[in-house]
Amino acid sequence: MPDEESPVPEEVLTSATEQLDQDTLSLADNEEIIRTLGELTPVYENDRSYFVLGNYDREPIRRLNLVTDRLNRREGAYAFRMVDIRGEWDNSIQKFCLIADLVTYLVGVAEKDPSDFLVEQGLLVGTTEYFSKSYVLKREYEDEVRPFGWMQDGVFDLFENEGRLYRWRTDEDLLESAESLP
Repeated sequence: MPDEESPVPEEVLTSATEQLDQDTLSLADNEEIIRTLGELTPVYENDRSYFVLGNYDREPIRRLNLVTDRLNRREGAYAFRMVDIRGEWDNSIQKFCLIADLVTYLVGVAEKDPSDFLVEQGLLVGTTEYFSKSYVLKREYEDEVRPFGWMQDGVFDLFENEGRLYRWRTDEDLLESAESLP
């Protein structure tokens, strides 16, 4: 448990403690939650935090790194990816939700390649709290009219209707989109 000087707000600690008290979590799960909360200290030390989601394949992760780096250049901001939070959880949805609950913004970088953030997209639009603080940077492809499936297109339409969908083709476009985020 963080010490008295911890920047973690008391209500977060109380919520985490309540989660830890549930019979469904193992001791290892409890330890991972505590470790994760400790690694998220920069979330509490900055005015804004960005949880950047997307594809971890070689080229797409390079673009995730570009977005994360650009957001981290802002004064009072902390941006990170799921992979930046160490530990192997049996339930990655649980890890995602714990982190998503704590951050200011969720930013998805959508590309058509496999291992995109499909499950998380469902959580973003299926939870009012997550949806209200989410933005999507959607890659556009030259020769393809509908490179994403109909379900993802529906998700993108929801974000576009709220003015929180940004389209990009090049790295420069992607960085401009990142600059447009709050």
